[in-house]
Amino acid sequence: MDRRELADFLRSRRERITPADVGLPAGPRRRTPGLRREEVAQLAFISTEYYTRLEQARAPRPSREVLAGLARALRLTDAERDHLHHLAGAPPGPLPGPPREVRQSILDLLHRLPQAAATVMSATFEVLAWNDLAAALMEDFSALPRRDRNFVRRVFLGPHRDGQRLYGVSDADAFARNSAQRLRATAARYPGDPEVTELVDELLAASEEFARLWASHDVCAEPTLCKTFQHPLVGPVTVNCDVLAITDRDQQVVIYTADPGSPSEEALRLLSVIGTQRMDVAR
Repeated sequence: MDRRELADFLRSRRERITPADVGLPAGPRRRTPGLRREEVAQLAFISTEYYTRLEQARAPRPSREVLAGLARALRLTDAERDHLHHLAGAPPGPLPGPPREVRQSILDLLHRLPQAAATVMSATFEVLAWNDLAAALMEDFSALPRRDRNFVRRVFLGPHRDGQRLYGVSDADAFARNSAQRLRATAARYPGDPEVTELVDELLAASEEFARLWASHDVCAEPTLCKTFQHPLVGPVTVNCDVLAITDRDQQVVIYTADPGSPSEEALRLLSVIGTQRMDVAR
């Protein structure tokens, strides 16, 4: 354990995070750059005294549980997490659960694409972020509880609105097959993660189709380049589907665009005006 290097590393990571980054008020008379020691300790679920001793290079070797809490509190990347473990003399074990925090630059990107529907998905197919057009094309994700924003759960377990699977997309069956394959690869990357295990167990128990696909042990999913949504207000919307990998967070940006001059482009323009309101429902 390199106590001095560990202390310097923790201090440098703490000073780069603002209170707003972790949902804390800045408050008056803040002299410390970044977070205070007591704030990091609170976020990591350890005592302020122990964290202070870590930054003073006076603490005993932290446990893996403490290191996991520090990595989470300081929002470390996977590379930084591994470095933290090596400094503490505890080589890193398996990754924790799939990252859910979306970088601010990616959030900004979504909202700079007004003519495209775009989402960010986790390694378990949870929709982590979206722009207004994506909500208009598919669903107002902000109105859903977190568990219902998971595409793999939705394609296998529903709900199937108007009897249509996953917003009536033309490749729903192919998506189901590919998502099962990719979820198996995710489970291998995050062995023992409770959320991944719970999701797989739920799908195995409730969907014969998923159980059959899971039993095939396939892990190679084919990309989908084009799909058609059956929208209840504007009808079919055919879009190109491009996926950008955020490798350091095991996330994907999915961008849906229509061919220029096509009826689907006009439909997306109309959806950008309509938004998520349901004009077919009496008020």
